[in-house]
Amino acid sequence: MSGNTSGRSSGRGQKASSNAAGRGGNRRPNPGKSGGAGNASANGASRSQKPKTSARALAVKVLSAVEQDGAYSNLELNRRLKEAELSPADAGLATELVYGTIARLNTLDYYLERYVAKGVSKLQPWVRSLLRISVYQMIYLDRIPEHAVVSEAVNLAKKLGHQGISGMVNGVLRNMIRNRDELRIPENLPVAERISLEHSHPLWMVERWIAYYGEETTEAICRANNEPPAVSVRVNTTMTTRDKLMHEMASTGAVVEASQLSSDGILVRSGGNMALTSWYRDGLFSVQDESSMLVAEAVAPEEDQLVLDCCAAPGGKTAHMAEKMHDRGRIVANDVHAHKRQLILDQAERLGLSCIDAVTGDALDLNERYPEASFDRILLDAPCSGLGVIRRKPDVKWTKSVEDIEDIASLQRELLDRVAPLLKPGGILVYSTCTIEPAENEDMVADFLNRHPEYRPAEASVWTKSETAKLKVVNGGVQILPQYAHSDGFFIARLTKTVE
Repeated sequence: MSGNTSGRSSGRGQKASSNAAGRGGNRRPNPGKSGGAGNASANGASRSQKPKTSARALAVKVLSAVEQDGAYSNLELNRRLKEAELSPADAGLATELVYGTIARLNTLDYYLERYVAKGVSKLQPWVRSLLRISVYQMIYLDRIPEHAVVSEAVNLAKKLGHQGISGMVNGVLRNMIRNRDELRIPENLPVAERISLEHSHPLWMVERWIAYYGEETTEAICRANNEPPAVSVRVNTTMTTRDKLMHEMASTGAVVEASQLSSDGILVRSGGNMALTSWYRDGLFSVQDESSMLVAEAVAPEEDQLVLDCCAAPGGKTAHMAEKMHDRGRIVANDVHAHKRQLILDQAERLGLSCIDAVTGDALDLNERYPEASFDRILLDAPCSGLGVIRRKPDVKWTKSVEDIEDIASLQRELLDRVAPLLKPGGILVYSTCTIEPAENEDMVADFLNRHPEYRPAEASVWTKSETAKLKVVNGGVQILPQYAHSDGFFIARLTKTVE
């Protein structure tokens, strides 16, 4: 969807960018505490039919593929869900088990470590995954009886392994149930370690954020990262208005409310899969996170301007800019891959936008393809570590390292240097990321401004139009943390080139 930006690539920066996207896809809009026990067990199939995969078996297979083969959890989950043809309830349970288990990974292992005699790391991957999803259900899904969790786990262990493994699984889980009151994080741990275990984030990440944001804010970030992401849509203002679309949606029983971050946004509290509605097919809205909507607002393109979107795929922000321009002018939307170029074109066609010119090429070479001072507006929605979208992509926190952040920051620096000459004097350059890492955000902008005296922060009145007016503006940019509005973590800087 259009709010999914951490996978945008520059070409030579593609590897870092694809890593930044993490392995998780968009998570379920509601927490799985209402998930049922999952009726499609491995032993419940009719003898005359091919045995059906259960929600738990599917989750174990997905998690094992992620751990063993480096599979992307969203792609692996979607593939197996299509093959399994589970009921909606069981598909929901499988989804919750996959993303919930990944989100709470080190907390689950902390609890298991005390009850697995030879240690969690010595288990076969599928056994480790089975125990993890079982403990996740026991601790975080309060409508699934513990006896059902144990029974399903034991049956699945027999099917996938042998009697000895099923006995071990039974013993571990029943022992944990007997000692249920001991399944808690000690309060006397050092602060960083307590936050790491209580909210399930890598210790290095917690320590890094504490050094910059402080303990209280860091804990709020980690807590917010484990919340289910909100569903929000962006109104196509070339076709309708927010008020009119909200009225239509409410008339069908959907529960909606106006976004407080973006004047084009609608929060959908209930109403089904928005991408399957006629409103989506007819181009009346795009599915996009609220924070992501603020990027086009910062660019503030005007009619008849020439705009460059350096790393444009899948085209959500590109389309939003076109809508802001009333589809008058021209947007050069660049991406390195031909198939991603097609995503941009498909989106423009669905939304009825004709001013988007999608091109293919490495963003690091844009300065060789276009003359200096060519564009009125430039958007560099840069490849990044993706640490602002952990709630949607929980595996990103387990696949990232300090070295990854340093590598991607080097690419971001080079991209800024390459595209900076392409802006006209008096124009606006917007630099944005979906991360909360200062090295990729305000420190990056400060370094850029120090090396490019022809640039300065642009006036910040654009932020007064929304809740971002409350945020601190540094170097012409705002850092949106995930707990501020229960939206994605984002950084958006608005810079201008001095008129000569």
